[in-house]
Amino acid sequence: MKYTFKLKEPKGDKETLILFCCEFKAESKKFVYSTGENVHPKNWDAKSKFPFSNGKFKAKEFETLKMQLNRYSDLFILTESLYKRISEDFTSKVLKKTFDENFKRVATKKNIFFDAYDEFTAERIKDNVWAGTTVKRYKNIKNILKKFEKEKKFTLTFSKIDKTFHREFTSYCMGDLGHINNTYSRNLGLFKTFMFWAKDKKYTYNDAFIGFVKVKRVITNQIALTLEDINNLLSHDFESKKLERVRDVFVFACVTGMRFGELASISRSNVTDKYIILKEEKDETKEAREIPLTNISRYILVKYDYQLPLIANQKHNEYIKDVFKELEYTQMVQKITTNRKENIKLDLEFYKRMSTHTARRTFITLMKRQGKSDKLIASITGHTDMKTLNAYYQVDAPEKQEAMDEVFNIEIPMKKIV
Repeated sequence: MKYTFKLKEPKGDKETLILFCCEFKAESKKFVYSTGENVHPKNWDAKSKFPFSNGKFKAKEFETLKMQLNRYSDLFILTESLYKRISEDFTSKVLKKTFDENFKRVATKKNIFFDAYDEFTAERIKDNVWAGTTVKRYKNIKNILKKFEKEKKFTLTFSKIDKTFHREFTSYCMGDLGHINNTYSRNLGLFKTFMFWAKDKKYTYNDAFIGFVKVKRVITNQIALTLEDINNLLSHDFESKKLERVRDVFVFACVTGMRFGELASISRSNVTDKYIILKEEKDETKEAREIPLTNISRYILVKYDYQLPLIANQKHNEYIKDVFKELEYTQMVQKITTNRKENIKLDLEFYKRMSTHTARRTFITLMKRQGKSDKLIASITGHTDMKTLNAYYQVDAPEKQEAMDEVFNIEIPMKKIV
């Protein structure tokens, strides 16, 4: 790759900056970087693209200028050669980072891969396109990648994101860390989102990650409540005000289908006599959702003057288990997850399966059991993917029994049994 120097103001009548220039053809981008050195245009040799070294127009302090400019050209040649030798992409961002670190004394970071990852997450957080849970997931993935790099002695660079990485990382996550299919599949999907961003930003030209196939997601058995369960919750008199408030928020989510993160957006200003008007914060192009109020949801809103007593999601998940424990929901239920092709079965008390997500699952399940259409339910919950919506629907044993009794309600012929 060729490089050159040029003047910022070649036709001026006073000293001007000397710029280092080259072209990254794969990026269709010209790289221009200020050397911080100045020279008068009359002391600049337009043919050699360097200050005059002798004669009438010899530049002042030529030797110093030569030494400084050679630092840029030497570092450029050294960096390009290094990246070719290790089969890494030599990009404009790589060169800028190298120049910044060497000439502007910017704090050196350990790995451009993680530098890019940090830039990616910071950009998304600044643009407010992620929910809080998504931010946590991307931070978690970075921690996993760091542990993978350390424990497997696999230094992460963009050029190494290939089939070998995919195989080793899958084995690490599902073997060493014991991730189930759904957890690994979700994390790999988020990782690929970062890689698409890095490719778009020209941190890399490597697109091997596009072919990474996620392990097959499975529908795990989850808990959904019945109307009887909701009545039990509402009729119970809690001595603890904390648990009463947690119960009320949980029930409100059960009868509205709202995500826990959406509950904070409710105020008197977006509640009418019949609806909660909810504007999608993650996608401003979406139309506002109208979530119908029922006697229960309206009662809870009025009780708290249209400001639900919310706490952190993690704490709510902790306390809702206490709510169900106090109601003596201690019967054993089986939790089944999948790691590759192996089903992992774990017996737990019912109350330990409760979380904020149970409320949204309960809403969808109860609506489906009453024969409400997917389109109607999605208009309330905000789902755009019917496959995702139906993954919430939980069919329990009593419902199966009821359905079979209705279908096979055949009178047995009265014959003499010998």
